[in-house]
This record gives sequence, structure tokens and C-alpha cells, in this order.
Amino acid sequence: MSVGSKRVTSVLSVVTVAWLVAVVLSATSVQVPRPLTQSGMRGDDSVARSVVQTMLRRTVALEVGQAPGTASGAVPLVDSVYKNVQVLKGIPVDDFLGTMGIMAASLGFCCSDCHTGAGTDSVKWEADTNPNKVTARRMVTMVTTINRDNFQGRQVVTCWTCHRGRDFPLVTPGIDDVYGLQNLKFDDVQRTNQFGPNANQIIDKYLVAIGGAQRWAAVTSWTAKAKGSGFGGLGGSALVDVFAKGPDQRATYIHFPQADRGDSVRTYNGSVAWLATPRAALRKYQVFGGELDGARLDALMSFPAQLKQALTNLRAVANTSIDDHVMDVVQGTGARGLIATLYFDQKSGLLTRVVRLVNSPIGRVPTQIDYADYRDVNGLKVPFNWTFSWLDGQDSFELTDFQVNVAIDSAKFGEPNPLPGK
Repeated sequence: MSVGSKRVTSVLSVVTVAWLVAVVLSATSVQVPRPLTQSGMRGDDSVARSVVQTMLRRTVALEVGQAPGTASGAVPLVDSVYKNVQVLKGIPVDDFLGTMGIMAASLGFCCSDCHTGAGTDSVKWEADTNPNKVTARRMVTMVTTINRDNFQGRQVVTCWTCHRGRDFPLVTPGIDDVYGLQNLKFDDVQRTNQFGPNANQIIDKYLVAIGGAQRWAAVTSWTAKAKGSGFGGLGGSALVDVFAKGPDQRATYIHFPQADRGDSVRTYNGSVAWLATPRAALRKYQVFGGELDGARLDALMSFPAQLKQALTNLRAVANTSIDDHVMDVVQGTGARGLIATLYFDQKSGLLTRVVRLVNSPIGRVPTQIDYADYRDVNGLKVPFNWTFSWLDGQDSFELTDFQVNVAIDSAKFGEPNPLPGK
């Protein structure tokens, strides 16, 4: 997928600025999504039950105002931060923005398709004058009703189910679609593959391929420098610093050469995570929902020796291919219903892709990280090319330096100050 494509630009622009959409889905009518599959390949029942239970616990915690993963209990919910959020209340800001991203991706829309004046200095995000915005509310209500009345509240139907990147769903199947090659898609939760290596064997092969679990267990911290491009539709190039400290701290700082942009930052200190994005309606915010779960997984996986502890319910699932390379695939669950799918090159054993899904009120929010160009660094195999893709951007990093067991200031993992010149 090209960063410069219209579709990518549409998706990227919405989440960074679509902060005031009033989505019709009241806190009392939101149905807890369950990770049951939608096609003939049924998901693993034990995994499904585990995801449902963790999502239920998370929902209850939010309803009583407790912050998941924190002791203070103070969660800045979306309706206390933004204007004119009519009914999608009681959820963290990052879950709200993820919801905007799902809508944008499902319809191929950008901000100006629903928001009056989007893309100008006189934008009225809270205004309801655009008929598309009103229609979007009705559509979300319709989908919620379908799931409630037909699937016992399970999140079987979403925006993507019908739209698939179009503003109007297709009505009639094309003959080429009927008789042509099918585009194989797997369910979010997949059935265990009873043939071939199991999850432990696949992960063990990976650890050997990157230098061995014992050698990686001796790594307590690392830093990386990189050149980057992409960055949420902003384009251009940047210098990147990545910091990781075991067992579960990680931070990424993207420094733009344009002085007016400031830095794009992701930090996680083992319990608290922050996001900062240049030129966004909300410049910086602490995350409490799905992005917190994703940040924790990214930090844990920064130290491969603890991969088996980073996820639960690990199992091998159906093989697939990426760029004509056969992949052994492992799937597991993380905090509060996160689903992670890991793709390992069957020949080399190296990790090629990680796709993680977190829950939102209208569907799962995907993030994909691709790895390539593994190089030897003092006996460790390290990917020197990363591509980080989410509903707010696609960032590419080409490493220029990688150092292990170096001292890192703990402030690097805390609240960032992303403003220019700071």
C-alpha cells in the first residue's frame, strides 16, 4: 500500500483531526464485542471466551471511571475532552479516535467528507451541518441494532462488512468475482493448526535465528537511530530515535526537520502510555484504551526472549504467504482482549510481520508492523527496516545504528514534550 495513495491519505487524515464526530451509540446501548468469527472458519472457542471475559472486565472498569492499568482511577473520557459527543460517551480518547479511523478506512473517507470546513482554518468539527455526518450516526445505530437483534450483541457486522472502502456498498456480485480468483482473508480469531510445528516450536526457531534466547536474555536495554518517512500523511523525511529498556519500556521519537511541526512521539513506561502527533486537533494525549494495550505489547516484544510471556493462548494457525514467502503463523492474546498474529518466514525463521487488533465500540482497530533486512549486531540478528502502519499513518524506518545495554534516562519513557524547539 502506497503512503501517497488517496486511500491512505484519506484514512490518515481522519484520525488525526476527526476528534468531534458525534457517533450514535449510547453508553447504555453499546454491546460488548465478542471475538467470534464471521465466516465458515470458526475461531478457537477458548480464545474467544478469554477475549470476551477481558473485554467485559475492561468495560466495567471504564463505566465506574477506573483507568485500566493505573491505580489512580482517573480516566479522561472522550465526552469530557471533546465537544458534541452525543452518545459515544464513557470511552478513552484513543478508543474514540480508533473508531474514527475504522469509519474512515471502511468508507474511504477523509475529514472533509463529514466535517464542515475540514482542511481549513475555519473547520467546525462539532457542527452537524454536513449531512454525511448525520447519516453516519444513523448507520452506526443501524449496525448496532443488527448485532443486538440478530447476534445477541456480538460484533458480527461492522462498517467494513458492507462498505469495503466504498461510500455506497456494492449491491450485485460481478461475474469476474464469481468465477475469478478469490482474495483469501482469514478471520480475526483463527482455529489452531493441527498440522506442522506448534507455537512453541515456531518461536524457538525464531529465537535461534536471531542469535539465541540466552544471548537476547542478556540484553537489558537498547537504542536505535533511523531515517524515516511517511508519518501520518505529513510526508517528508525525519530522524528517528528509539529507546527500549527491559522488561517493558519503549519510546519512539520522530524529529521532523521543519521547525513548526515538533516531534511525533510514542512512549510507554511500563504502565502509562502517551501519544503525540504533529498538526493534530489533539496534539498530545495519554492513552487508556486499546493503544495502551498495543504499547505494552510493543514494549514486551522489544526483548524477544520474553515473547512467550508477552502473549497468552499462543497457538499455531493456518500458514499464509507474504511476498511469495511461506509464513508460519502464531496467534495469541494480550491485555484486555488484544489479539496478535505473528508471521515467521518458514525458511529463515525470522519474524516478518506482527498484526495486533484491539477492541473499539464499532470494530477491531488494526496495527501492522513489518520487519525486513535483518543484520548481525554483535551476534544478534536485528531488523534494520521497519514499517509501522495504523489507522493514523504508515511510517517507514531504516536503521542507521543499533546499540545494546546502554544507559537510558527514564524520562525518555514518560510524558513527552513534542512542541517545536523543546
